[in-house]
Amino acid sequence: MWRDDLRCIYYIALKDLRAYYFKPPNISWGMLFPFAFVLAYALRDLGDLRGLLPGLLGLTLLFGTSSMEAIVIVFERRIGALERLLLAPVRLPALLVGKLLGGMAFGLTVTLAVLAVGLGLFGARGVDWLLLALAMLLSAAAFAALGSFVSVAVREIFEAQTLANFIRFPMMFLGGVFIPVASLPLALQVVARVLPLTYSVEALQVALSGGPSAVAALDLAVLAAFTAALFAGTTFVLRRKLD
Repeated sequence: MWRDDLRCIYYIALKDLRAYYFKPPNISWGMLFPFAFVLAYALRDLGDLRGLLPGLLGLTLLFGTSSMEAIVIVFERRIGALERLLLAPVRLPALLVGKLLGGMAFGLTVTLAVLAVGLGLFGARGVDWLLLALAMLLSAAAFAALGSFVSVAVREIFEAQTLANFIRFPMMFLGGVFIPVASLPLALQVVARVLPLTYSVEALQVALSGGPSAVAALDLAVLAAFTAALFAGTTFVLRRKLD
């Protein structure tokens, strides 16, 4: 059974990457949109540009993994493709893992390109490579799971896009990308601590610039918990809708 699941996961992820993700508009959206926001902020203060790199990576992961992930499932439900996949047969959790891996692979690809540019400009001295890899992987997993949950929570593609942006844009401004979470008012700090982007940016900051390892370990644990909770929620909601 597990061999069949692994085979299905691989081919579902490969199908999604070919059909939805690796298209020029998606690549440009995944990379240029975060660059535009960070550049607009940086032009106000050209002081510590390297300090913006963790936020830029976090934003690229967020938008790269979740933009198409948030509409793929609802789109395939609309055209009946999801039901045909389930006739393969493939178990629902394996199908969703394949969907998540497609989003993760695309998000990580565009983020690695941004990381290469950033390290080429600012240097790689002091980078904790293992922590950086774990932070990127778990961030991609959490954001892909968020996108899939959005995709099963609605009926129409425009609803998925609206809901995804309703979630992502507050995260962008409260998640430590432009302003440290500690500098926010207390009420907003509380809100920031329930957003996965906060933990992604914090872990990436420690990986790139140093910081307490205990903080990074907590960030990774929280990202893993977000992934598990969102995946469980996605599975539950989609099973209810397909029954």
